[in-house]
Amino acid sequence: MLSIHPSLPILNNEIMKKLQGQVAIVTGGDSGIGAGVAKALAAEGAHVIVNHSSAHSIEKGDTIVSEIITDGGSAIRYQCDVSNEEEVVEMFAGTIKDCSTIDILVNNAGWQKDAPFQEMTLEQWNLVIGVNLTGQFLCSREAIREFLRRGVDPARSKAAGKIIQMSSVHEVIPWGGHANYAASKGGVMMLMKTLAQEFAGRKIRINSICPGAIQTPINRQAWETPEALEKLMTLVPYQRIGQPEDIGKAAVWLASDESDYVTGASLFIDGGMTLYPGFGDNG
Repeated sequence: MLSIHPSLPILNNEIMKKLQGQVAIVTGGDSGIGAGVAKALAAEGAHVIVNHSSAHSIEKGDTIVSEIITDGGSAIRYQCDVSNEEEVVEMFAGTIKDCSTIDILVNNAGWQKDAPFQEMTLEQWNLVIGVNLTGQFLCSREAIREFLRRGVDPARSKAAGKIIQMSSVHEVIPWGGHANYAASKGGVMMLMKTLAQEFAGRKIRINSICPGAIQTPINRQAWETPEALEKLMTLVPYQRIGQPEDIGKAAVWLASDESDYVTGASLFIDGGMTLYPGFGDNG
């Protein structure tokens, strides 16, 4: 783990940033939605651990960290496969050692390995469930252990800790050809709600963000040509594709004291996709 700087100074005569002095881990923070969230949290004063999964993504992680630092924020890169229990435990232990504690976890890391159900392999199923759902279990468990140990520190936040699970519109919308992905996101929904119920009394807030169509590399085929984008827009009443910044702004709000009375909520950021637009003209 690289050397980091947990104490972020607050300059005189500056407006306090919403997450000033807090420490955030963003899994899968090296690209797409995760990168947008990492940048948004850093812009509001958080020191961000930009997690990436393997040596193949070191360069992408370094790029996001460099962009954050160039913009005046604080961040480092950390390699960890969130589906690997030992690596997750080490990531949290190292972060706590160097930063004293953790305030925010954004469980963003995710995979898609699509196939018609009758052709889906056990390897495809296990990979997606392992990262998308088991990874959120492992990271949430380590974060909650730290939140319980520290308790509420009013100088940091009204809550003992905040967890944001990255779910999807497909926690409620079935998706043929993507059974592993949809099942993982349905599981994320119930994991989030159960944890929120279990730990609300300890002042730990747990919520989900459920993106719709967001312009990221994972779904490039859905937007990279005018024809593909036009087809996609039949599912989006608001008639634009979402951007990682849309998710980042919501993550800042959920991580800040502005949302202190919000826990156990699925926040859909989808341009109206879950309004089932096919029924907009009476079906």
